[in-house]
Amino acid sequence: MQGVLGEDTRAVERRLGRRVGAPVDLEGVGPRLLQGNQLLLAAGRALDATVGAIKTSLRQGDIVTLVGFGSFYVGKRSPRAGRNPRTGDAIRIKGGKVPKFRAGKALKDALN
Repeated sequence: MQGVLGEDTRAVERRLGRRVGAPVDLEGVGPRLLQGNQLLLAAGRALDATVGAIKTSLRQGDIVTLVGFGSFYVGKRSPRAGRNPRTGDAIRIKGGKVPKFRAGKALKDALN
């Protein structure tokens, strides 16, 4: 049987001085990878839930503060005049609400 580097399995065993495990096919690797990915999947679900909660709170006009990280809040942008870059004509740009973020002290200190 050939090893990973093209060596015969018995030659590898002699060189290492111990028995080499049987090759693992993809069916055997799948469950192991799935177990390792469970933590990653849980972290992804937690992040999605957190972002969803922040969006909902901002939609209601609340300020969301993550202590040590910063605050998310809704800012207002007033209507303004602009120019169409292709034609140069003056256009009116609507105002609206925009999400904003203010970094907390701990985050600022971590960067300096």
